Amino acid sequence: MSQPETDALLRRAADLERDAARLRDAARRSAGEPGAAPDRAAPGSDPVPHRQAILDSTTRFAIVGTDRDGVVTDWNAGAARIFGWSAADIRGRNIADLFTPEDRAIDRPGIEMRLALEQGRAEDERWHLRADGTRFWASGEMMPLRDGDGHHIGYVKVVSDRTAEHRAGDALQDAEMRLRRAQEAGGIGVFSVGIDDGILHPTPEFCRLYGLPEAATYPASTFERLVIPDDAYLVSTAESRRRGEPPRDVEYRIRRPDTGELRWIARRGEIERDAAGRPLRFSGIARDVTEARSARDALATSEARYRALFEAVDDGFCIIEFFDGPHGPASDFVHLEANAGYERHTGIPNIVGRTLRDLAPAEAEGWLELYGGVLRTGTAIRFERAFPLAGRHIEVSAARIEPASRRQVSVLFRDISARRRAEDALRTSEALARENIERVQLALAAGAIIGTWLWDLPTDRFSVDEAFARSFGLDPAAGREGLSLARVVETVHPDDCAGLAEAIQAAIARGGAYAHQYRTRRADGRYYWLEANGRVEHGPDGTPLRFPGVLIDVEERRAGEAERARVTEQLRSLNETLEQRVAERTAELMRAEEALRQSQKMEAVGQLTGGLAHDFNNMLAGIVGSLELMQTRMLQGRVGDLERYIGAAQGAARRAAALTHRLLAFSRRQTLAPKPTDVNRLVEGMEELVRRTVGPAVSVEVVGAAGLWPTLVDPSQLENALLNLCINARDAMPEGGRIVVETGNRWLDARGARERDLDPGQYVALCVSDNGTGMTPDVAAKAFDPFFTTKPLGEGTGLGLSMIYGFAKQSGGQVRIYSEPGEGTMVCIYLPRHLGEAEGVETVPDLSEAARAKVGETVLVVDDEPTVRMLVTEVLEDLGYAAIEAADGASGLKVLQSDVRIDLLVTDVGLPGGMNGRQMAEAALVSRPGLKVLFITGYAENAALNHGHLAPGMQVLVKPFALEALATRIRGLIEGAD
Repeated sequence: MSQPETDALLRRAADLERDAARLRDAARRSAGEPGAAPDRAAPGSDPVPHRQAILDSTTRFAIVGTDRDGVVTDWNAGAARIFGWSAADIRGRNIADLFTPEDRAIDRPGIEMRLALEQGRAEDERWHLRADGTRFWASGEMMPLRDGDGHHIGYVKVVSDRTAEHRAGDALQDAEMRLRRAQEAGGIGVFSVGIDDGILHPTPEFCRLYGLPEAATYPASTFERLVIPDDAYLVSTAESRRRGEPPRDVEYRIRRPDTGELRWIARRGEIERDAAGRPLRFSGIARDVTEARSARDALATSEARYRALFEAVDDGFCIIEFFDGPHGPASDFVHLEANAGYERHTGIPNIVGRTLRDLAPAEAEGWLELYGGVLRTGTAIRFERAFPLAGRHIEVSAARIEPASRRQVSVLFRDISARRRAEDALRTSEALARENIERVQLALAAGAIIGTWLWDLPTDRFSVDEAFARSFGLDPAAGREGLSLARVVETVHPDDCAGLAEAIQAAIARGGAYAHQYRTRRADGRYYWLEANGRVEHGPDGTPLRFPGVLIDVEERRAGEAERARVTEQLRSLNETLEQRVAERTAELMRAEEALRQSQKMEAVGQLTGGLAHDFNNMLAGIVGSLELMQTRMLQGRVGDLERYIGAAQGAARRAAALTHRLLAFSRRQTLAPKPTDVNRLVEGMEELVRRTVGPAVSVEVVGAAGLWPTLVDPSQLENALLNLCINARDAMPEGGRIVVETGNRWLDARGARERDLDPGQYVALCVSDNGTGMTPDVAAKAFDPFFTTKPLGEGTGLGLSMIYGFAKQSGGQVRIYSEPGEGTMVCIYLPRHLGEAEGVETVPDLSEAARAKVGETVLVVDDEPTVRMLVTEVLEDLGYAAIEAADGASGLKVLQSDVRIDLLVTDVGLPGGMNGRQMAEAALVSRPGLKVLFITGYAENAALNHGHLAPGMQVLVKPFALEALATRIRGLIEGAD
């Protein structure tokens, strides 16, 4: 039923109620009821006709009078209209005939008469019968009739037909039920809150949404308390409702009391006001939107992810839409979307929203013909086009976006400029390959490595590198082609031959790592101690295939061990003159310990380089093979695949360079001053060294703690400690196993600090654990004692853990060992937290962003390698510098002693002709005291400069270097940067 129909029924009911009240009063007067106003007839008139006139005064109500037994005596016109009986037909019949059979069966008429007599009136709402047998819903009131003396003489009943109102009420209830079911089905709860009393009237569905039992009313605060604190500002309060300003359309989160779930609720409400505009109640609806909110958030996340991919991809992408313009149909297009790559490739910023004719009117017809053809035919196209503004050569692909009615085309730009620069890249890669070969040799030399070998076991071909051959007085050419192993074994000391043969056969039989120390006769005729480290590789069927390895000079280490034994013996034999002699011997002992510390480091380098030779051979094979394929393809005119070969060569070269740099850095002898250090970054930088050192039989897992504090420590000594701990862990797992390197923040209270022999406070922990053989408590207690070792004679100095302990104590920390036999071992180094920031990694700008030269600035480039001079000179000229080349120190010094303007000297350290780069620079400073110098070298920095200190205005750049780094260094030196 509609709202207007409902209002009409309500108005009609009000009218009927007023009429009924008037008639009841008349009936009471007629019945002689006490308190009723007397109905006075005119003098001399008949009271009965007067009464009938009263009864017939309305036809909207039925007025029925009966005697004491319920027999009808009076019947007004309204009764005739409503019941359908005439007065003549109904008089003499019992009033029970007006009731339904089921009411007559329970004597409902008699009950009403008794109640009326006892209580003065009896009201009912029920079905009654008409003369034709149909039913109607009636509202009735029965009262007793009395005479003038107050004696009971009968009854009067006033009846109104309320069928329409009753059916409207049923329809309203039915509509309310349907609405309730619809709300339940749609998850919609309805509520209203009284402004004055704060009582909330919820529907059952509203209670269900909030996880509360169904109830007719609740205090509004009961629901307000379910909203989480972060969203409380979105909820209506008593104060905001009184002001008539509650939040109207909001979404907030609640914590359901029945399940504990966090749910999103969308609530919409309005203030209802009285005629004067005062707030009466706050009413509205609510629904659970948790799933919709999750879907919306997921969609937003997905869109953000794809947008990030769209923006991050290096290729350029855009969507264009054609439109009709002054030049005709589809005579222009606008850029709807474009990523950063598209703007970079085209050289046009802020291109979205701009039209073709606005951007490139002179070229518009050509682009419209190309893309317009795609739009008309639906056939995708691909072509190449130069973009001089961006300095790029682009491969363009275009395809129509369906349906065609959208008039949109997707365009993909791919930069193929590298293909056009293939020859330059080829020359650069060749130079890089040669430099890497040189750096490998330098790395081997810096690490006290004599040389490398590769023994092909099936063919018994034993090949060695040039350093190996020269060390033993062999022909380098013969060494590359293959030697007889017997020629090499001839140089072994007679006392060591049997042990060497036994060790080689055992390694071949079992496969895997090989290490053995023995004496050999070198080219000068003397015997030297060396250590052979290698690895025997077996095929799938167990057949020995390859035996690569490296020879390490351990003469210094052996001498150091002998010196340590001598000094120890002298210390034991000190007499009463100890105080006088200790000062003399302390310096000697410290030098011996420093030599041993370096020997320990060289031993670790030896462990690492056991597999280094064949790793570098693999990398060099990738470089050389890629270069040869590029040369072949270029001769064939097939340049399409050059980028793949260039990328492979450059990738292998960079991996070789990274290994070389790390080996040089680790092998340096100098002691660095402590500095703020990010231990996570240090471990990450050492991870490759650790993996190569422990070998493939041992897995290495690094677990770096997030938000790790910095610590003030010597990074070099911490790297040495980490590698030695990993080697110890590997040795504890002869059959292979697992090493875990873990970092973490530790806040030690008084008890925890006491257990670790530390002061309470904040510490950074670096722990190395293994699942090896473990230690007994007695062994663990002596693990840090100097010269204590569990390794066989000749395989350990007993100073590794002792040196780590001393390093940790000197750094203000501590080291602890936790171990159980058969369960493995964990060693933790605790270092104090540094409250400053760790030193960051210097970033190098892109070459295109490097600062340009100022007019007239001149750089002298001195290097004996033509390729290096060519590369450096081209970079300088591209940046606007004037470049002068020299091939040796003498030629460079001649230029420096002339009147030519020189703003910067870029020189290699190792130069031919008897004058190196450092000597040339020092000689030039006599006539040019303000000369800025950049040394470039493939050696470790301090080794290249003989551990000297650089004067202001001098810097070192270690090969290989990025051209961007070279440009940045040059600009910084010329401008006077430190």
